[in-house]
Amino acid sequence: MPLPYPSLKPCPCGSGRSYAACCEPAHRGAAPETPEALMRSRYAAYVLQDEAYLLASWHPETRPGTLDLSDGTRYLGLRVYRAQGDEVTFTATLRLPDGHRAQLRERSTFARLDGRWVYVDGVTP
Repeated sequence: MPLPYPSLKPCPCGSGRSYAACCEPAHRGAAPETPEALMRSRYAAYVLQDEAYLLASWHPETRPGTLDLSDGTRYLGLRVYRAQGDEVTFTATLRLPDGHRAQLRERSTFARLDGRWVYVDGVTP
């Protein structure tokens, strides 16, 4: 179950907009218009532990059967470097369950499926 998050607080994705004006509509069922918007909404879903949204926004051919976001990892920040075509390159800063800080840099690929963007996969550049 997703963690509650106030609509007027800054969005966890780091866009600088409120959650209500940024990722909340996607989390409530609106289709993100671009791969970057989908990637940001997925990052916010990791912050909020919204496993259902993450699975629903994942391409069925690459989607895992389940996700477990209760391991204690905390998502501390997102930096988008490049969003072009169907790819988004970003770094997510994390605090791992053992307390160590880590950075995940990824080039994510997205595809249109039934008129909506979905996450396909990612590689570490």
